[in-house]
Amino acid sequence: MKKLSQIMSILGPGLLWAGASIGVSHLVQSTRAGADYGFALVSVVILVNLFKYPFFEIAPRYAATTGHSLLTGYKKLGNWAFYLFLFVTVATMFPIQAVVTLITSGIVCWFVGTEVKTEYVSAAILVGCTAILILGHYNLLDSIIKYVVIFLTAATTVAVIAAAVTYSPNQVEAEALQIWPAGIGFIIALCGWMPAPLDVAIWSSIWTTEKRKSNPDATTLKNALFDFNVGYIGTLFVALCFLALGALVMFGSGEVFSQKAAIFSGQLIDLYANTIGGWSRYLIATAAVATMFSTTITCLDAYGRVLSKSTSLIMKGDDSDESSYLFWILVTILGAVLLLGVFKKTMTAMVDIATILSFVLTPILAVLNYKVITSKDIPAEARLPKWLHLLSILGIIVLTGFAVLYIVMRVKELIQ
Repeated sequence: MKKLSQIMSILGPGLLWAGASIGVSHLVQSTRAGADYGFALVSVVILVNLFKYPFFEIAPRYAATTGHSLLTGYKKLGNWAFYLFLFVTVATMFPIQAVVTLITSGIVCWFVGTEVKTEYVSAAILVGCTAILILGHYNLLDSIIKYVVIFLTAATTVAVIAAAVTYSPNQVEAEALQIWPAGIGFIIALCGWMPAPLDVAIWSSIWTTEKRKSNPDATTLKNALFDFNVGYIGTLFVALCFLALGALVMFGSGEVFSQKAAIFSGQLIDLYANTIGGWSRYLIATAAVATMFSTTITCLDAYGRVLSKSTSLIMKGDDSDESSYLFWILVTILGAVLLLGVFKKTMTAMVDIATILSFVLTPILAVLNYKVITSKDIPAEARLPKWLHLLSILGIIVLTGFAVLYIVMRVKELIQ
């Protein structure tokens, strides 16, 4: 028990990273991968997690070594790197926060059976998240997400086991495995947000510095990397679980699935009830709510911290001042609520722009993270081992290839 208590005290930023990552990419994209292609995309999910691993791992490595977030590392590379990331954040924050909150509210409304408009429920969720962040600060967020991630992992695992027990191979249709070329667009989208957009690495570094304030022993290099690896491996495991759910419950069902995440989630839950039994309805619904709640609150906290630290870097030259944290949370909420209420009809287009921008800039952020950790101010004992150097270079090549392929596909669509 003492050993378990020590491990739990170390865990924190890595599980917050997992909470932010296990969202639409897992609940919707991973499940849809299984629903449309069975288990054919398992290797794709594993490989994209492998290729992105070094660039996420760099975040806790840098923060544990220097005591600063990657924002400081970007600033040292040059203002162009810092302001490029800031531009990406400002351009994507409102539609992303609005969408993850809207999906959360849609699942909550389905779960409780209310007919209240999802915009109102979304606003209530954001107010509740803000109250948690203001009253409990980082420590309460750390504690809540720690158990939310553990719960959703356990619930999803139980759901997969239940689905496997009732699985019938006869429902598999071989034609659905014809991935190329029709499915390449989906694969690119799946890889772009699996396990998360690369800018979430900066969030991870910030949470590590916050953990350092209350528990310095938990953020030594060894402990910080342990915490991150637990979160990263857990995130991959949950992604494979949701893919398995899609393959076992939805693949070959003959149902046409909605493109809207909240409706899709409802279809998934209903299929569970029909396939496994009514008892599973609330298990998977609770896991879905936990998944999206963790994403909503961690995104809100991350945007507040990223922008407050960025303000501090611009005004004072360091990232130690977070006095504008509440201000930026309120700005994020205001922007998200405006999108939900006033610009709801155009929100899909804005989300598309945000995801495209984030996806195309992924290889650039990968290079920036690599340059930060290989800079001269990183002590030798904290630098990347040789295998991570090689994996980083391979990852940059692969991510660049995907970005170029994506751009070519979009250009062809426009021409046609």
